[in-house]
Amino acid sequence: MKKKTALFLMMIVSHILPAQVQLPFYSDTLFSTYYHQRWTLFQSLPQTKGDIIFIGNSITDGGEWSELFNDVKIKNRGISGDISAGVIKRIDEVVKRKPTKVFLLIGTNDLARGISPDSVVKNILLSAAFIKQESPSTKLFVQSILPVNDVFGKFGGHTSKAEQIKLVNEELLRHAGKFGYTFLNLHKIFSDEKGKLKQELTNDGLHLTGEGYLFWKHLVYADIYGLANKPALLPAPQQLKWTGRVFPLYKCKSIVATSEFLQKEAAMLKELLSARGLMFSPDKSEASPFIKMQLGEIAGHEDNDEAYKLTVNSDNILLKANTTKGIFYAIQTLKQLMRDNAYINTCEITDWSAFSWRGYMIDVGRNFQSISQLKQQIDAMAAYKLNTFHLHLTEDIAWRLQSKRFPQLKDAKYMLRNPGEFYSLDEMRELIAYCKNKYIRLIPEIDMPGHSAAFTRALNVDMQSDSGLVICKNMIKELITELDVDIVHIGGDEVKITNKHFLPEIAALLKSLNKKVMAWDPGGNLPKGTILQMWNGGTIPKINYPSIDSRHLYLNHFDPLEGVVTTFNHLICDTAQGDENKLGGILCNWPDRRVSREEDLINMNAVYPVMLSFSERCWLGGGWKNYLSDISSPGNERYNAFVEFENRLLEHGAIYFKNHSFPYVRQSNLEWKLIGPFDNKGKTETVFDPEASSFTGTALLEKYPSVFGGTILLRHFWSPMIGSHLDNPKDSTTYYAIRKVWSEEAGLRNFWIGFNNLGRANATDSPPAGEWDYKGSKIWVNGKLVSPPNWKLGGQKGNAETPLFDEGYEYREPSKIYLQKGWNTILIKAPIGTFKGEWNNPVKWMFTFVEVIDWK
Repeated sequence: MKKKTALFLMMIVSHILPAQVQLPFYSDTLFSTYYHQRWTLFQSLPQTKGDIIFIGNSITDGGEWSELFNDVKIKNRGISGDISAGVIKRIDEVVKRKPTKVFLLIGTNDLARGISPDSVVKNILLSAAFIKQESPSTKLFVQSILPVNDVFGKFGGHTSKAEQIKLVNEELLRHAGKFGYTFLNLHKIFSDEKGKLKQELTNDGLHLTGEGYLFWKHLVYADIYGLANKPALLPAPQQLKWTGRVFPLYKCKSIVATSEFLQKEAAMLKELLSARGLMFSPDKSEASPFIKMQLGEIAGHEDNDEAYKLTVNSDNILLKANTTKGIFYAIQTLKQLMRDNAYINTCEITDWSAFSWRGYMIDVGRNFQSISQLKQQIDAMAAYKLNTFHLHLTEDIAWRLQSKRFPQLKDAKYMLRNPGEFYSLDEMRELIAYCKNKYIRLIPEIDMPGHSAAFTRALNVDMQSDSGLVICKNMIKELITELDVDIVHIGGDEVKITNKHFLPEIAALLKSLNKKVMAWDPGGNLPKGTILQMWNGGTIPKINYPSIDSRHLYLNHFDPLEGVVTTFNHLICDTAQGDENKLGGILCNWPDRRVSREEDLINMNAVYPVMLSFSERCWLGGGWKNYLSDISSPGNERYNAFVEFENRLLEHGAIYFKNHSFPYVRQSNLEWKLIGPFDNKGKTETVFDPEASSFTGTALLEKYPSVFGGTILLRHFWSPMIGSHLDNPKDSTTYYAIRKVWSEEAGLRNFWIGFNNLGRANATDSPPAGEWDYKGSKIWVNGKLVSPPNWKLGGQKGNAETPLFDEGYEYREPSKIYLQKGWNTILIKAPIGTFKGEWNNPVKWMFTFVEVIDWK
């Protein structure tokens, strides 16, 4: 029987594949009234883009898919009683919508009607071929026919077909590659030890109960959203073992806190779960299934107050930690494990921090940010286990902190930007408490004696004068009296010290008030014991000084794609793991240039993707020799590590940052052939051989070296301190880069394209009108020149008070490029005349070209 069926199916495959797929005609009379009711409804519904469609019989029909996934893009095209011929008759309605994904499950009713397995397979393969032909970009998932169970004595015509169901599934698996679909073997997972549908998931042996649909949701969740099979954890735990079962989160009602000290964390977990539609209440009952949290030593990590152990079993979850802080971090990991809100994959996690300081800094002196936007970023910090919020409150431009003793400091007339915007002492107390609730220390920075022009305007005195020093001391005393902080940052950088006693006396005052002192390095003369924050790339940690690393960790200098890579590579404090002097790092956002709206401080600096990269590195430890801005190449340890991290980063962007700016797309799979150097003798417009149409043949390109990434840096503007994709870049040269791009169908696609990436710290000139940059960079797609955007400020000289609008690819609408069906050739021309540039116009020899699938 099996041999005959296999032979027959081979004939079917050879018949379907080569020719244009033509669907057979079926008379309307073959189908039920309900079928036509549903079908006509589907045809009358609005045409929407980006849909994910479930199509099948009553088993699909019974699922409230959009509610199960809390996603209106997921549509139900199930019809109770339908057969594979019925799907063929109405599949055109589905493919006309050009959905991103289709999940097909059909066949059990066919078999119950006596239709042979080979006919069922034939119809499913015909449907698959038609979808591929009419909507090539749609991803098709063919789900196996589910198992059945005759124990209920119902639907005998269906439950007697167990062997035929297995035969259909085997053939569907075998033909998946030829027909271009992904086969999902749900049958195996829905089956009990006897191969029958698990009784706890059905009440009639054929259809699913609510528990069955939740289980189905869990099984296909990753395929729906293009994720890994197991939840991506970020930062990665130090130790993780998956144990192969599931915990039914939706059944759990009890949170057990074994210590009174854990009541806050128990309430926090309850609130988190309630926000996801799950009703929990703190309880002392350990009725299975339940979640339990307890304090206790984590073996081998007793001295790490952030260490925790998280164990997920099939009937309980245990969170154990040395301290309540560790429990808090365990909750953040648990939150990532329950991505589908239905089931959690069982696992054992033991985790601890490699560095005790993991921080994020915001300069609100130059550009004010509202409390609500600060809290948004603090929430992200907490979710990814950052524990230090550094708030740079004072600048030449404005003084942003209220002082009762010196009220003129906050007077609008002394502020050069965002006049009148400051933080009251009450607001600062609120912010400090908000941070403490999330185990984050807030460090206020009063920059002195430099960056103090606002101070001088308001008080008419220089900080380093005798009277200025007295005012600063009184101001420090007031701050300590009003605000509950343990550490005060006093700046000390970028200033000529005229009063050698200034910084030592300020530091001594803070020490006398039992506060720790923090300052920038390089900076002024500071006593031992001061926590030094390294900001210059050439600085190395000083012996016997506790040090914090912020070297080349400035968001305002990063290209978004390069920023993720460089931060991932970073070796914090030049060591794989912290100690009493090498404390950790702080990621800084210094947007010197004025912005037109506060959201741009996040949008234009790729805050969240780089923050997550930084979180990974300073929690997990490790890294590579500073500083590396490339992702290396396949087979290299660094490349492989980045690919694994990038997969997790993209999952977090898709799930947790849907409503926030997250300018990052996959780039590790982008290979460029780099051709050059060609000596242009300083004339960047010079044409070389790669611009000839005959040059881009595949065979010819094989001999050229490959580089990988979405942003390629031919020379970093901080070279040679920071390396690039070229080992020895030379000026007055031109490079070309070629890549082939495959497209399933012809049409317009969105791409990020850039050749400069203007820093947000400099008053850089806008690109010239009609050009991508001042270097003469160009791009061709299939031989057609791609025009640059119509720049809003094209050719305008840089001005720190003129906001950026469309200069960066990450915050303007992507370029729309027509791709032909099949292979497309991308050719980049990247010339350079000279490496010499002004501070406001640093020479950046780079290019970015990457497709953006889900731009919004």
